[in-house]
Amino acid sequence: MVATVDRATLQGFVERTTADDATVYTDEWAAYGRLAETGRGHATVCHTAREWARDDDGDGVREVHNNTLEGIWTGLRNFLRPFRGVSKWFLDEYVGIFVWAHTLKAVTAEFVWALFGRPLTTNLGP
Repeated sequence: MVATVDRATLQGFVERTTADDATVYTDEWAAYGRLAETGRGHATVCHTAREWARDDDGDGVREVHNNTLEGIWTGLRNFLRPFRGVSKWFLDEYVGIFVWAHTLKAVTAEFVWALFGRPLTTNLGP
């Protein structure tokens, strides 16, 4: 999270948090306009033209989009909603729990035992 969303702040954030050879996908907001100067790839979609994703190389896969990130933000907002307000002091902790839950694809017996810090002692099958 950044305090302001001007060009200098966003460009500095991208430089600090992405690899030099990363490609950054954004909409066409002006503050993102000079991201290519960082040496990273930069591809955009134009939401004002009702474009949500684009297939630049013609292979049938719409590789230029930022809907994945927008979907994650929606998931975070929905995760936080039942708490009816979260203190900014603990926001990073709530976000950490959300990230953990979002990336966890399956709760396996091994996972549960790892949470307890115990070795798996019984073969529970596939």
